[in-house]
Amino acid sequence: MGSKGELIFCYGTLKKGQPNNKIIIDETTGHAKFICQGRIKHKYPLIIASQYNIPFLLYAEGKGYNVQGDVYEVDEQKRDFLDDFEGHPTYYERMLTEIVVDEENAYDGEKLPKTLMCWVYFLKDFNQDMLDLQFYQNYDSFGSHGQRYVESEKTLSVDDLR
Repeated sequence: MGSKGELIFCYGTLKKGQPNNKIIIDETTGHAKFICQGRIKHKYPLIIASQYNIPFLLYAEGKGYNVQGDVYEVDEQKRDFLDDFEGHPTYYERMLTEIVVDEENAYDGEKLPKTLMCWVYFLKDFNQDMLDLQFYQNYDSFGSHGQRYVESEKTLSVDDLR
């Protein structure tokens, strides 16, 4: 893994096989390279909420699971694009977080350290009732929960989450 870019941990619709993965791999908005799969070292609640069935990682350490996801190395242009896409810092807040690496799924069998510091988008300002929703360890829009992600032109506001 080179030192050209920054590491982003994707736990929701940007993961491989999910509805917005096309956004992270779109080269017109910057470069992103899949590095590996992993899980957040500490437990956090990953929920599905809103009328659009959006996966939210709530900033409530110690609750929930060691959430699984994909690590991408991104250039500055892609990071800035993702900040805009994720509504950082208005909706989500991008925070450095320790990720435990799944070396079996590393890009090109690359040797990786056991943990990586990655940017993760957390929802910090949320309605406490959201902690009463079901928590997930591994988000899948097409999962048995039946809450398939709904793509929308509408911009979600923080008030929608309160």
